[in-house]
Amino acid sequence: MKRRQFITLLGGAAATWPLAALAQQPGLPVIAFLNGSAPDLPLETAFRKGLGETGFVEGQNVLLEYYWFSGEYERVPAVVADLVRRRVAVIASPGFAPGAVAAKAATQTIPIVFAVVEDPVNLGLVASLARPGGNATGINFLSAEVTAKRLGLLHALVPQAARIAVLANPANGPSVETALKQVDTAARALGLQINVFKASVSNEIDAAFGAIARERSDALFILGDGFFHGRRVQLATLAIRDRIPSSYTAREYVEAGGLMSYAANLSDINRQVGVYCGNILKGSKPADLPVIQTSKFEFLINLQTAKALGLNVPPTVLATADEVIE
Repeated sequence: MKRRQFITLLGGAAATWPLAALAQQPGLPVIAFLNGSAPDLPLETAFRKGLGETGFVEGQNVLLEYYWFSGEYERVPAVVADLVRRRVAVIASPGFAPGAVAAKAATQTIPIVFAVVEDPVNLGLVASLARPGGNATGINFLSAEVTAKRLGLLHALVPQAARIAVLANPANGPSVETALKQVDTAARALGLQINVFKASVSNEIDAAFGAIARERSDALFILGDGFFHGRRVQLATLAIRDRIPSSYTAREYVEAGGLMSYAANLSDINRQVGVYCGNILKGSKPADLPVIQTSKFEFLINLQTAKALGLNVPPTVLATADEVIE
């Protein structure tokens, strides 16, 4: 029977039963998968698909341990320290810069495969995109670079919106600081006023929406964050309840009822991370695997949500959408 390790960090306790499973299959390499979101089966499936493309099947010739932090980023260093102590074969951190940075700080030998929106050189993960030069490589999906485009699309979709609320997770450290600077620059270019609201736990999201309503914001711009991704249904539901048009960083938000997104495809990114992990298990060195730069981005609109918000989507905007949910 296929054995599967699934570790979820919730309520301050980490499950430890997978260590017994490892003892039963000592010959198989272990890949630790770190993510800041809540458990997400489609992302796991995409990651396993990438591994499968290189000949690795979970439970047969590789063991996977999943660590879903659900926004509890303060737990990352301790988890990474344990992984390094146990000498896992690869640490994968798709879409989760805090995990990749913590891993890089903890080990110079265990291979790390990341997927980050920030410049991985500036994060200290690699020496250069073409020649990583160390024990880390991965995907740069450039969401930070498309902040201006996403804000512009929200403005085109809701042209009367002048006061834009920005929701950020302060626990995301340098990543959120960089994103806030970029959205401020983009807003100035469009003549928009921004007001930043912060949330790092579920009840703070509720409080932020209350404050956004009191400030009479015209639209909402959600910054990319694993915790927010795991709370996407809550975010979309509150936005519809408060009748505030909102822009998100992944298609999954729009599928959950969000109004629009402009971003790279997370499932494809997780698949690519899986491919790189498989290549490393087959003998490739991270130093020799160039960082992949994603160039394809999707613009999604949820017309059902637009109708619920009383929005008439301009035909010019509708024509540019890659996918429309009706």
